[in-house]
Amino acid sequence: MKIHQNQYTETEQLSDLKIDFKPDVFFLFISPSYPDTEKFIAKLNAKFPDTLSIGCSTAGEILGNEVLDNSIALTAVKFERTTLKLTTIDLEEYQMNSFTTGEKISNELKADNLRHIFVLSDGLVVNGAELVSGLHNNLNKSVSITGGLAGDGADFGNTFIVYNDEIASKKVVALGLYGDDLKIGFASKGGWDSFGIERLVTKSDKNVLYELDGEPALELYKSYLGDKAKDLPGSGLLFPLSMRDKNQETPVVRTILGINEEDNSLTFAGNIPEGSYVRLMKANIDRIINGAEQSAITCKKGTENKQQLAFLISCVGRRLVLKQLVEEEVEAVNEQLGENIYTTGFYSYGEIAPFDKFSACELHNQTMTVTTLAE
Repeated sequence: MKIHQNQYTETEQLSDLKIDFKPDVFFLFISPSYPDTEKFIAKLNAKFPDTLSIGCSTAGEILGNEVLDNSIALTAVKFERTTLKLTTIDLEEYQMNSFTTGEKISNELKADNLRHIFVLSDGLVVNGAELVSGLHNNLNKSVSITGGLAGDGADFGNTFIVYNDEIASKKVVALGLYGDDLKIGFASKGGWDSFGIERLVTKSDKNVLYELDGEPALELYKSYLGDKAKDLPGSGLLFPLSMRDKNQETPVVRTILGINEEDNSLTFAGNIPEGSYVRLMKANIDRIINGAEQSAITCKKGTENKQQLAFLISCVGRRLVLKQLVEEEVEAVNEQLGENIYTTGFYSYGEIAPFDKFSACELHNQTMTVTTLAE
């Protein structure tokens, strides 16, 4: 595997891009405030017309040990023995049905030698849990899935994906990786503390929560937040919910995407099933950084320390909590992964990965998800 990385703050810098190999694929993590994304993508595709491109908008770009803003983090990769297939699906084509969208993607990528799917989605209009369920539906269990939901800083206004020369919202893009020589590692860990009593979800519809213990969900949630309630939905990133149901031994974290004052509901990035139990969570900076470190440690197990490329996808809520310490979680991951590995990624509105190699893929919030690739 050959890899080249660079950061771009101006489109004109592309004229200086010199790669000593022909890339199979560009991974592009793009700030929503980058001044001219369309021009950059057009120039990149004109310069490398036969190279695939996959990417998305971010709440911060990761390149090496740095967390960036107002830039494009570019990683060019040439695989030696792994083949690729790129596909995209319009969520509107399937009436915003995230399960059907995921199912369609996996059907298009499915093959006997499919090893891994790396998926990026619009971060605002998708139900990430349903998307993951659809991706899994017709796939062999040996196929791993990781990725994330695009970000828009802390604004929650508009997110987009990149599919070759296309930049679009309300879409999902996925890269299939094929071949027996591909070695994959993955893990997802959090580090948040639960507090308060556990409450029963008494009324919900997929990812919309209406009642907890028979009480209006938004009203109850606001009572926990106090003065920070006036800053919803943004302040909800600092107070996610830990959720468990009868099908999950390990709780997953759910972050708020929106609120509805009229029906007192909360909309989350993933499902909150009726009959599940939730608890409020709050930040512990040391534990958050340790969670990122543990994700890297788990990811390394069984990969023979030969990782060549790592994708770090962390939640925007973690960045808001860590503030100026945000690079410490990235450094903690890289320290565990070791030298001679290229690192990229982004801060997201949701992370897609198994907890470890023994568990099924899930939608997560407030985690650091690490995916490593090697041949």
